[in-house]
Amino acid sequence: MSRIAGTFAALKQGGNTALVTFITAGDPDLAATEELIPLLAESGADIIELGVPFSDPMADGPTIQLASERALAAGTTLPKILTTVKSVRRLTQVPIILMGYYNPILGYGLERFAADAAAAGVDGVLLVDLPPEEAEEFKSCADRHGLDVIFLLTPTSDEGRIRKVARLARGFIYYVSVTGVTGVRSGVDASVSANVTAIKDHTSVPVVVGFGIATPEQAARVAATADGVVVGSALVKLFENLSGDELKRDLSALVSSLKHAIRH
Repeated sequence: MSRIAGTFAALKQGGNTALVTFITAGDPDLAATEELIPLLAESGADIIELGVPFSDPMADGPTIQLASERALAAGTTLPKILTTVKSVRRLTQVPIILMGYYNPILGYGLERFAADAAAAGVDGVLLVDLPPEEAEEFKSCADRHGLDVIFLLTPTSDEGRIRKVARLARGFIYYVSVTGVTGVRSGVDASVSANVTAIKDHTSVPVVVGFGIATPEQAARVAATADGVVVGSALVKLFENLSGDELKRDLSALVSSLKHAIRH
């Protein structure tokens, strides 16, 4: 059983929901990322998404765009991120997913990337601009090396797309709660619960919800239906003005409050 599947199984047994936290790898630098991954896990994160910085992050709002710029300015590259994950594996076994765009993976080489990512200790990959219709080659490479490929569904996904993703899904399905880019929202759309339930009718793979979830109250509302809740921009926003011990303190406090809110 993979780390991702094992995590969801253990949480389900206890009647609990997964907290998935997102930070950008290399923001402010990779040494900080290596320190923060165990901190997030200790504070309550069940799964960690590491954003792979990219120069054209079309699905990201201003907060994560700025984080990517800071990470790229610090010299962050995909090979260096894999080295960081390998180092982190000496400290924690929390599931780690790389989230980003197809171009850096394609440039690295699909087979080479899948082999190197698995060897480093990466558990899954989510590429926001790689739809399931075009993912066969990459998914074949990932499957050979035991990497879960995470696919997205959105409020505009029709039943055909839901069925296709349900057939391909491993690890979990990521439901994007809003149309548009990432970023903090004032509330959770009323349609989320019904849409998550509709997806679950087609699959036994866990369904997590992300985009726009920022507060414990919003996380608790989503957790009533979803198997996992993703919080990204609210965490990444802290990196804009904080560093060192202050950043660690506030990150830990926010993650702890989110986990407390969704714990049944």
